[in-house]
Amino acid sequence: MQSQDVAPRPAPTSADPVVDVEQAEAALVEHYPRLVRLAYLVLPPSLGRNRRVVTAHALTQRALPRGRTPAPVIPAQASGRDGDPGYAFVRLRVLHTALEAGLPLKRAAWPKRSQLPPLLPQVWGLRLFPRSGGADELALDQRLSALSGPARAAYVLRGLEKLADDEVCRVLTAAGCADPDAALQEAGEVPEQYALLDSPEFDPCSLQARPTDLMRRRQHAKAALAAAAALAVCGALLGLPGDGWAPDGAAAPVYAKNPSAEAALDPAKLTRVAPTAWQVSARTDFSVWPARGDLTGDRALLRRALAVWARPGESVRVSATPGTPSGGPSGPPQLLYAGTVDGARVVILYDGLRIVRYAEAKDSTKGAALDFARVDGAGRSEASALVLGRADGNVRYLTAPWVTKAAERDLLKPGAGATDLAVKDGMTAPLANSSAQNGTCTSWNVMQLTDATGTRLATDLGELVPARLTTGRPGATQEVNSADALRTWAPYACSLAALRSAGVRGVNAWAYARQPLPDASGSADWVCTRAETWRGGGTRVLAQFRTPGGKYGAVAAKAENVPACGAKDPQVLAGVLWKAEKGGWYLLAAGSRGTASISTTGGMRASAQGSLLAARARQGVRAELRGTTDDGRSISGLG
Repeated sequence: MQSQDVAPRPAPTSADPVVDVEQAEAALVEHYPRLVRLAYLVLPPSLGRNRRVVTAHALTQRALPRGRTPAPVIPAQASGRDGDPGYAFVRLRVLHTALEAGLPLKRAAWPKRSQLPPLLPQVWGLRLFPRSGGADELALDQRLSALSGPARAAYVLRGLEKLADDEVCRVLTAAGCADPDAALQEAGEVPEQYALLDSPEFDPCSLQARPTDLMRRRQHAKAALAAAAALAVCGALLGLPGDGWAPDGAAAPVYAKNPSAEAALDPAKLTRVAPTAWQVSARTDFSVWPARGDLTGDRALLRRALAVWARPGESVRVSATPGTPSGGPSGPPQLLYAGTVDGARVVILYDGLRIVRYAEAKDSTKGAALDFARVDGAGRSEASALVLGRADGNVRYLTAPWVTKAAERDLLKPGAGATDLAVKDGMTAPLANSSAQNGTCTSWNVMQLTDATGTRLATDLGELVPARLTTGRPGATQEVNSADALRTWAPYACSLAALRSAGVRGVNAWAYARQPLPDASGSADWVCTRAETWRGGGTRVLAQFRTPGGKYGAVAAKAENVPACGAKDPQVLAGVLWKAEKGGWYLLAAGSRGTASISTTGGMRASAQGSLLAARARQGVRAELRGTTDDGRSISGLG
């Protein structure tokens, strides 16, 4: 492996622009999965997959500045991702420390912090590693491992961040790379398989777990038990003669006395809505949910939940959907639920913008969890249910007061009926959690909710608010409450797994074309699925192709943050290479209604009038699609 030194970053001057900690934090939270993936790809594979995962998270979490920080001006810094200089600044810090982590240790110098095993995060008793990909991902990982750190960074900036070579050079220079031109030249020796960088093989946020050395753990068990007993005795002595649980539980110490902040932490001032408010209110959303649960009168629990929301301590596990602020309440929030759920005490609060879920064990506040989800603009459909808790592969929901019936349905089996779910005081019986399954997708369970306006489907994607499922042409979508709508979704249900923890508000499946196959074996279906998010950005669009008799659809093209297949621009165009059972290869392409013609450029030339194209092609050929609409507008292929 070639070796290239990483020089210290150039010192910024007072004339350079500044990025404050709030701006950097917002960028880090919104783009955290991408930044961790970047760090994981740049870190040397010699660290091992477990340490590489933990180090990638540690370097990303340490990328925040301590205050307003001058930053060197480079094009990527000035614009950043989606025009955000905070993102470019955090990305630069992540890249710099990841390059440092790959440097060999020197005897004559103290090691840098990034070269040492991270103190946090740590997972005891488990080894974590990303899900295994295919042969292409493994081959790419082996090629990247043979590169130097700066060369890996150059490859990743080209492929993952879509930067031009001159911008890559400037970013590498700002990150401390001594010879960015050599890094680019070395990276150019690896084939351009940039699409593979988005695969689960390189996703340190979607992990598998295995136990560590069990025999060694058993050998040290006696010593650990003795130490735990000593700590328990000391804790008991320190706790006497107190009340046992601190009033604020796992919250951090109070650092300021502010009348407004103190009022927001007073359980007596929580907003509580009457059980019948939703029947007379002009609004039908979370603001008219009544407070439910067997612990709504537990002032101590409510006090701890509010205090942890305002000041989460170091032991609190905090999570937030992308684009969701995680700050404390600006005033007394609304209480939606306080009760016992599968061995835990759970409190759910609402402040008009966010749903906040606080959970603690029955016998301790240690390991308390705090989850945030953005729900601004939620309507009747989106405010029909919330996740109360997940345990043993199941999920429990709290349903809206207007929901009259809940049921469970397997989306992969459109012909099977729905199984009724028992609902008591709004809390459902456990429902199998398909979003938590690993490996082969054999079922996808969704919740079917019924109220006075009809029936709708919602699915758990690992967040507090389940995602609404719809079908039909964008701008005129419908609920999935008919046999045709269920059949439309069935082959594409497993693609929902790729949308976990992305802040998804709803997913629509639209069968936009049906194409006769050239070998006369039947007609293939083209379906576009579009995932909209609560924050507006980060939309994901998939064009999927299914041949006659196929159980699942195949992803033909995908894109993010594009208007295609959406209410603002329903047009969509995608293509796929297909091999006939008896015959050669074909390039098949289909556009939505209103497509007047389709043509190809690049590896092959073909054209057709109308919204369908089928042309003989060579295996592995790469072509770009262009189309025109009935009104003369030009459109490009998705992806």
